[in-house]
Amino acid sequence: MDHLSIPALALVLLFITLLYRYIVYPIFESPLSRIPNAHPTSPISPLWILYIRYNDRENATVHALHAQHGPLVRLGPSEVSVNCVDGGIKTIYSGGFDKGDWYSKVFANYGVHNMFSTALREPHSKRKRMLSNVYAKSVLLASPALRAICQTVLCERMLPLVGEVVEGDRRGDGDWGKSKTKGVMEAYELFSALTMDFVTAYQFGLGQGSNFTQNLTHCRKWLENYKARQAYTFWPQEMPAFTAFMRSVGLGTLLVPKWVDEANQDIEDWCLSMCDKAEAALQSRSGDEKHAGDYPSVYAQMRASLVKEQVKEESGLAEKQGTSLTEETQLSIASEMLDQLAAGFDTSGITLTYLAWELSKPQNSQIQASLQEELRSLSPSYAKASPDVEGTELPDAKVIDELPLLHAVIMETLRLHAAIPGIQPRVTPSDATLGPPGAEVHGIPQGVRVESAAYSLHRNPEVFPKPEEWRPLRWLDADGKVDSGGEKMRWFWAFGSGGRMCVGSNLAMAQTKNIVAALWSNYTTLVVDDKGMAHRGGYMADPLGSSEGSYLLIQLEKLRAADA
Repeated sequence: MDHLSIPALALVLLFITLLYRYIVYPIFESPLSRIPNAHPTSPISPLWILYIRYNDRENATVHALHAQHGPLVRLGPSEVSVNCVDGGIKTIYSGGFDKGDWYSKVFANYGVHNMFSTALREPHSKRKRMLSNVYAKSVLLASPALRAICQTVLCERMLPLVGEVVEGDRRGDGDWGKSKTKGVMEAYELFSALTMDFVTAYQFGLGQGSNFTQNLTHCRKWLENYKARQAYTFWPQEMPAFTAFMRSVGLGTLLVPKWVDEANQDIEDWCLSMCDKAEAALQSRSGDEKHAGDYPSVYAQMRASLVKEQVKEESGLAEKQGTSLTEETQLSIASEMLDQLAAGFDTSGITLTYLAWELSKPQNSQIQASLQEELRSLSPSYAKASPDVEGTELPDAKVIDELPLLHAVIMETLRLHAAIPGIQPRVTPSDATLGPPGAEVHGIPQGVRVESAAYSLHRNPEVFPKPEEWRPLRWLDADGKVDSGGEKMRWFWAFGSGGRMCVGSNLAMAQTKNIVAALWSNYTTLVVDDKGMAHRGGYMADPLGSSEGSYLLIQLEKLRAADA
């Protein structure tokens, strides 16, 4: 019998080692082998889930797998989807698992990390403490700046604009009406404009923020660029090494077209210009003679916090309002502002569009009528707000916040149509302070990518009966008051949970409630064309749009006093 040569024996041993490492171990011996597989190839390859993600079909696909297999599904060799509260989001997200590098490839701006893109929990916590106060609910509801923003954006911009469309003064494909029919508007563009104006006004001040509501051309161009580039986040986010290699050999544009980088640059330049305007406004401000809405609330808070750090690094020099910002500090502020700007306008614009869609369906006419009755019971009411009178008395922010049906309508929209229904990846830790590595997450070992998604959490039929139906009354008790306890809130995940829960959630609720209150206090809406309202199936769930270029066309009719 011939003996194998040493090179041949080495090849055999190498083959056996590779076979065990990449086939036998992941399929039969890995701790993850006990978890149901999303696909037969999941233990040995990520290609199946990458294919699903590339085709924007992850949310519904993975949800169906959870319905079939239970709370844990293995998506890849080292990736698990988790759809439960106890032993799931309660451990992973409230437990402070780190993010890994999934976020940094897409969400860092100007090449600088911000609160959202930061992978490790300690730097994130430090940054969040800088901004938590300015986004606190009590601060927002008592904010003179926010009240001034409501007056300007809603009463002086939105209501006159809608009034012109309803009266027939604005219509045609080149204007807000986007239809030759009197009183018909494109809802997604309108709400995106409003939320952008709202968010940037609170960040940078009214005088320094956007005015998309009165500038359709700028709004539409910005929105198209912003949305189009999102289709190309897959490559740097899911396949960063391959993307980097393609760029290194000059083939990067085959994955991410050059115009995407140019669009990103335009967006960054625009945000930086608002930062510069906010800085100039802050330096020129004196006393209380300035308009409350012009104060750059978020920018000023971020600046003050980072200047303290900058001063410490500059040998403890005395801090002054006029302290010059280093380039590093400027870009750090700008990165944070752009992240919050993008998240703040986009998510709320999506939510309002789906809210309008549901509320404007014929089968929900009674809910719309009941909401209008609730809104017009306010004293003062947005129905009496005048765009021609500066300082028109507006409804009290705290009273609006406490309206039960308004709250229920928004909560149910956030549940069924979460703006970010997709995965929020984390990495199981080896940190001893969190107990045995991954032990509370069903024995998943350290270094595994684990993720939950609002899409699946919000469709648990035991918590939300008939989960695919839009039923706002599920958020009210028998007396018509807000039912804010129990399992529904444990499973509600539109803003995430734990230390990385959305820092701007209170601002999102405040702007959404005020926009709804202002619009439906004055108008009744009905769906005209909703062919573009299908959800994207990935991280974001904005409407896909129709082949005609529309999203949601709604007919608005003036609500008369006798109708209320």
